[in-house]
Amino acid sequence: MSNEKQLQKEAMHMLKLTSRTFYIPITLLEPTLKKAVASAYLCMRAIDEIEDNEMLDSATKQHLLKETSFLLKNTFDNEAYTQLLAPYKSLLPEVTVRLGDWLAFCPTGIVEKVKESTSTMAEGMALWAKKNWHIKTKEDLNDYTYYVAGLVGVMLSDIWEWRDGTKTDREFAIGYGRGLQTVNILRNIEEDKERGVSFIPYGWDIDDTFQYAENNLALGDEYMKDINSRSILVFCKIPLELAKKTLKALKSGREKMSRTEVEETVDEIRKVNQ
Repeated sequence: MSNEKQLQKEAMHMLKLTSRTFYIPITLLEPTLKKAVASAYLCMRAIDEIEDNEMLDSATKQHLLKETSFLLKNTFDNEAYTQLLAPYKSLLPEVTVRLGDWLAFCPTGIVEKVKESTSTMAEGMALWAKKNWHIKTKEDLNDYTYYVAGLVGVMLSDIWEWRDGTKTDREFAIGYGRGLQTVNILRNIEEDKERGVSFIPYGWDIDDTFQYAENNLALGDEYMKDINSRSILVFCKIPLELAKKTLKALKSGREKMSRTEVEETVDEIRKVNQ
């Protein structure tokens, strides 16, 4: 097996291990888009795992995220990245350690955009690590969700435009990402509370947070209207519909959708958009 084929196999395996929401839709994309989106997802997941790591303190997270952001702004120096992670390697997952591989796997025509978005995300996460994820206002929530999820929407939009000229509204793309992230926040409220973190602005109750999620998911619906490519549409619709149904499940007191519900939703979207 060639190195490239082996790397593709390993990247798709890593994707399956790290993403419940995006693995299936990514496998449905045509080969070049599949490589671009899988690589972009793994790059962002790599830095996300630094932000979420419970064994690293806030100052260490800031340091790693800022330095990684800097490395991504230039020709990526994998040796420098390996040295940066070396003292913490035993605490970090493989998806983080192999950031250089995910960049190598990315198609050359879009890799600079992927680096740019991932760098901006790492910088934003470093800022929020410095603030200890202390979200006081709606503006804070907007800022945080922009860095951790809105940028995913922007990067996807860049990939669609690069691949087949599909032009999408970047504000709707950000709302799409924000909506998906807010559903995750709602799912993890108790877990976050246990580690002393809350992503809910002061003065908000659960209904306000549900409303914020719904408003942003509605922007996700608007985002879809610019997309004509069937495979891109199916890719974008699956996470959106899963988020909407998860929100419904949370409202009715359930923690998440069942595996059967997830599979039925995916099949339904594929049939409707055949």
